[in-house]
Parts: sequence; C-alpha cells; structure tokens
Amino acid sequence: MEPVVPIAVLSVLIGAVIAFLFFWNYFLQRKSEVRSIAKPELHSDPKKHTKPAQPVSRKSHPKSHSHHASDKDQNKRHHPLDLNTLKGHGDLVSGLCFSSDGRSLATACADGVVRVFKLDDASSKSFKFLRINLPAGGHPLAVAFSDDSSAVVVASQTLSGCSLYMYGEEKPKNPNESTQQTKRPLPEIKWEQHKIHDKQAILTLEGRRATYGSADGSTIVASCSEGTDIKLWHGRTGKNLGSVDTNQLKNTMATISPNGRFIAAAAFTADVKVWEIVYSKDGSVKEVLKVMQLKGHKSAVTWLCFTPNSEQIITASKDGSIRVWNINVRYHLDEDPKTLKVFPIPLHDLNGATLQYDRLSISPDGKILVATHGSTIQWLCPETGKVLDTAEKAHDGDITCICWAPRTIAMGDGQVLVLATASIDKKVKLWAAPSPQRDSS
Repeated sequence: MEPVVPIAVLSVLIGAVIAFLFFWNYFLQRKSEVRSIAKPELHSDPKKHTKPAQPVSRKSHPKSHSHHASDKDQNKRHHPLDLNTLKGHGDLVSGLCFSSDGRSLATACADGVVRVFKLDDASSKSFKFLRINLPAGGHPLAVAFSDDSSAVVVASQTLSGCSLYMYGEEKPKNPNESTQQTKRPLPEIKWEQHKIHDKQAILTLEGRRATYGSADGSTIVASCSEGTDIKLWHGRTGKNLGSVDTNQLKNTMATISPNGRFIAAAAFTADVKVWEIVYSKDGSVKEVLKVMQLKGHKSAVTWLCFTPNSEQIITASKDGSIRVWNINVRYHLDEDPKTLKVFPIPLHDLNGATLQYDRLSISPDGKILVATHGSTIQWLCPETGKVLDTAEKAHDGDITCICWAPRTIAMGDGQVLVLATASIDKKVKLWAAPSPQRDSS
C-alpha cells in the first residue's frame, strides 16, 4: 500500500502543471485579442473628437435641416419683418384687438388677465400696459374695443356660460383733476351680460364703428358662439341689438364689415351666409336680415375677412383655394354675389399636399393679405395670390389670433404698418408689413 501514495501525489502534481499550462496559454490569447481590438479604437477616437471642432459649412447642410433648433431660433430672431415681442403673459393668449387709433393693443390671456398695451413706438424695449382682472372664476376668451381706447369689451368663460363685460375708465368730474393724477384710474365695469350663448363658448368677438347709411357711429359688437347663433351688442350700453342663426351645425367664426353694414359667418358647410344690419333714421339698429349666400367652395370655409371698403369678402377653404367675392350687388333684385378671383393656397407640406389656412386678415390699405397655418405666417398679394413673404415657426406654438393695426405706428423716426399675432406660447409679436411688390419666390 505504501508505493500507491507517491504515485497518487505524482499524478496530482502532473495534473496541476498541465492545468496551469492550459490556463496560461488561454490568458495569453485573450490578452492578444484585447490588444488587437483596442488598437483600432485608439486610432478612431481622435477622429470622433475632432469632427465637432471642424468649421461647419452652411452649404453642406441640406434644406431639410432648416427646422433644427438652432436654425429655428435664428429664423425667429432674424426674420426681417419681426419687430418686437410683448411679454408678460402667464398663459396662452386667445384674443387681440387694436384701438381705432392704433395706439393701444388689448390682449385676452388664459391667466385670467386682460392687458391693454400702449404702443407709442413699435421698437420700444418694453411696453407699459394696463392690467384688468376679471371677476373670480372668469377666463377671458376675446376682446374688442368699444367707442375709444379707454373702453374694452371682454368675453369671459365660466362654468355657467359666457359673459360680456365692458370696462371703461371713470372720467374725472373736475377737468383739473385729470392733470393732478399721476396714474390712470383703473377701469370699471360699465355693463355686463351673462349666459349670452347659454353654456356655449364664444369663438370670436369683433367690434366695428357703424358708419353706413343712417348709422350713428356707435360701435357694434358681434359675439359668435361655438353653436349656431351670433348676437349683436351696442358697445356703449350693452343692449342686445339682435341675433342671427347660421343653421349650419356649428360656427367657425363671424365678422362685421368695416362700415358696420354686413355680418358674415364661416361655419360647418362650404357656403358663407351674409346678413345686413338695417339702421333706423335715428341711427339705431332696426333689424338684421339675411341678404345673400356665397356659394362656390367645395369644402368648409375655414376663415373669411372683409376688404377695407366693405364691398368684397375673401374666403379660405379646406378645398385648398382662396376666393375673392364681390358683394356690392343689388341683392334686393335677386342679384347674386360674384366670384372675382380664385387662387390656390400656396402652402404645402413636405409631401406636396396643400395645407389649409386657419386665419385671414387684410391690411387697412387693402394691399396685403395675411394668412396663418399652425405657427406659420404668410403675407400674400390679394390681387394675384402671390406670396410676398413667409415666416415659418413664427411662434413656438400654434397662432391663435391675428390683427392689423388700423393705422401706422411710430417706429423710431418713421412709421410702420403693424400686424400683431398671438399664440399658445404666451407671446404677442409685432410684425412689419412687407412691400406689396415683394415676391418671396
């Protein structure tokens, strides 16, 4: 039994040596593999790190990269028509309106505040504004000036329905008292109307000074509900002057002609209905009559506006077209309004499909038509339909409202025609008008 022990020990030693040689050879192979893998990485790293340091040529980037964040910011800051931004809103801005002299701009904001900015110079670094807080629970939807810049009509939404408030400044009884005051008095509610469209929201609110025929020059305010009704109000007294029903399932918007004669509405269908406000000899509103219907679009009309002379209407439709209509016809003799021009909407997506316009507004001189889609603004020639200029990503979100100043506004030593736009990005921006002869193509 004794010789067996040395043999067993010898076998164990020989096995250990064989195992050691096997693992040593394995580790040498792994080490060489790691080195062979690591060497190419050491050569490739300098190339990876030096690429960003190389100067980037703008020509080397395809046009599809123009929507990157840096290019988007540069476009927002350096668009030649971008004049200024009115800041201070705490939420999306849903309503805009200029006063008749163009010196005041009222905004309705979802933070519950109506602000009236003083636009003494469009290039100012900051703008003073008057703050109007609505009654508790009210959220402003839209604004419209009444007879002057000190009277503002506000549409407010509550859980029980929509209300209208007219805020006006209390004029001092003593003429010398106004010169002694250093601060403007806070506006007070002069009249109010509640549940004006039952529980339905107000889509648009617009005021126009009635100058047609025997009208007395008072401001007429039209409130358009999301249902089918549109109501008229006396701007100074708040009296209900009448209502109309589009009978088209649901409204999109409504507007009044600049002279206060007509009301036109875009609704669910492709047709546009037009009513006339008839005035009595004493200047008051006598009645509101349906007088004509614009037929020609193949799909729903998304927005419309009157031309400054109140004789034409411009419509944009989901059918991809813009139409200019002549409404200066003898409708009492059954003469129908005529289509003067039809233009294709010159805005397309990346696949070439035509996009629809959300809003339209024409300049007070009638030479520039502005249209929006999402956050894009286009300036067009209303005579030819050609694009004068385009601002993509004009806001950081969809544009909610557009409005032209009725008169030029001071800017430095000159005067400029200004467009105001509001958005869900909590900003209101001021834009200069392009030259009517300019063509962006």
